Amino acid sequence: MRNHVIVSFGPGREYTFDLDEVQPMPHELARQWLDEQFTALGCEPLRLTGKVLTADKVLAIAQVVGEQRFAQPEHRAWAMVYARAASSLLAKPIVKVDVPALTVGY
Repeated sequence: MRNHVIVSFGPGREYTFDLDEVQPMPHELARQWLDEQFTALGCEPLRLTGKVLTADKVLAIAQVVGEQRFAQPEHRAWAMVYARAASSLLAKPIVKVDVPALTVGY
């Protein structure tokens, strides 16, 4: 089974992270990493209730760091950790983060 995380910033601006040959990130470590990034980057809850779902964290982090963090080779290590954490917590073989549409699909 294929395991990918795709982060899209619009047509022709998709970044795919193939996780088939990568060690899965333990669930607890993935949750901790996403929580730390969400806080350190100053992300805001997307919902008016203030409740932050895992998919919301994944989306908000991608939105705050922007396209360069996924596109530039010098940030590849960070982007792979992001992809591993998202894949681990969302537990789906394919995760697509569509930043302009504010959606996370499976």
